[in-house]
Amino acid sequence: MASQLHFRQVIIHRPSTEFQRSHSYSRQNLHAVSTASSSVPEQLSLSSSSSRSSLSLNKTQTFLCPRWLPQNPSRIRAVEVVRSQLSFPLISPNDQWGTWTALFATGAFGIWSEKTKIGSTLSGALVSTLVGLAASNLGIISCEAKAYAIVLEFLLPLAVPLLLFRADMRRVIQSTGTLLQAFLLGSVATTIGTAVAYLMVPMRSLGADSWKIAAALMGRHIGGAVNYVAISDALGVSPSVLAAGLAADNVICAVYFTTLFALASKIPAETSTTTDVAMDKGSDSGGKLPVLEIGTALAVSFSICKAAIILTKSFGIPGGSLPAITAIVVILATAFPTQFNRLAPAGEAMALILMQVFFTVVGASGSIWNVIGTAPSIFMFALVQIAVHLAVILGLGKLFGFEQRLLLLASNANVGGPTTACGMATAKGWSSLVVPGILAGIFGIAIATFLGIAFGVKVLQFMYK
Repeated sequence: MASQLHFRQVIIHRPSTEFQRSHSYSRQNLHAVSTASSSVPEQLSLSSSSSRSSLSLNKTQTFLCPRWLPQNPSRIRAVEVVRSQLSFPLISPNDQWGTWTALFATGAFGIWSEKTKIGSTLSGALVSTLVGLAASNLGIISCEAKAYAIVLEFLLPLAVPLLLFRADMRRVIQSTGTLLQAFLLGSVATTIGTAVAYLMVPMRSLGADSWKIAAALMGRHIGGAVNYVAISDALGVSPSVLAAGLAADNVICAVYFTTLFALASKIPAETSTTTDVAMDKGSDSGGKLPVLEIGTALAVSFSICKAAIILTKSFGIPGGSLPAITAIVVILATAFPTQFNRLAPAGEAMALILMQVFFTVVGASGSIWNVIGTAPSIFMFALVQIAVHLAVILGLGKLFGFEQRLLLLASNANVGGPTTACGMATAKGWSSLVVPGILAGIFGIAIATFLGIAFGVKVLQFMYK
């Protein structure tokens, strides 16, 4: 019976022909109906249906309304107005202050997270990336914004010189001694591991990004995260693959560092407790905020970036400005070690903040479904790459007569960079290797970008074809 159907027919009379268009009334276009109807006077007439034919829907004028829908037209419009005001993302891409607040707050949270057990395991970079990824995919911030372009175009290049003010190559070669040789052996092991891993796990589902992310991970496991970013930028890796690679690699690194400490568990600490403090010589500000050093470090970094951009444009150097920035700062730090070493603490502190903001942008620019889809293959690639690296450095190192602690510390400097190498040497009580470990890691950052790009273009791209 028609009287048993719990629907009423709502007829909307509009005097203007502007709104007499065909609409398929559903959740997606209720907002369009309410918006149009609120601009003109409406007369609603409700009539009970007496037969099935009376329920036929005229799409230009009527829609079926269930019995529980409020009969007061003003209440209907109020509900629709509330719905229309709930827009996503919550922070509009045009809201510059809101976007920058979210980026720096997330970066600060990433730095703070390293004080917690979980954060120290994942690393602050990964925490910032994951929080940015979740925020953009949950509709809190946009996946595209003007602020992101500013971070990639200005703040990221600015962070590179700030990180490398200690990159005095003469001191690296003189101070690291045998550890530098072990580090170079580890770099060769990473290169071999990259080739073997790409043969075993070619990551074909990523398309052309497969060889590019392989080259970026090679640079990551010779130098550090800044090299991973520089190579990805130079080769044009897509944001989702970039985020997936970072997430997968950080998991691998967490497992790998645990393995290194397990292998070093039987190696005793040194009897001497003296440490080399020359790294901080000339940088003591007597407990005061080093305002002059911060300002000078920023000015020098901006100048280096400007010079690199002029060089790349004038000579048509491919690969972006980051490789040129790296080369210039290494040359200057080697030529003026005293001056640059004085600026290093302030520069590294600012670079840490800028890199955390960058990792937040990496996450915010990615799709969580793409990350989930691409991370497994990258994870397997990185696993094979690191396993081969460890096997080669320990095997060849033993053959060449290196101490095991030098090989383990050099591998740590390769995969993790100067910070993790310093942490391992300190934790194990190898005080004489603290500064050489830092310098070896800095040396890796100075050369990894060029090695990764060259190996990717000359070897991995050929393997992909």
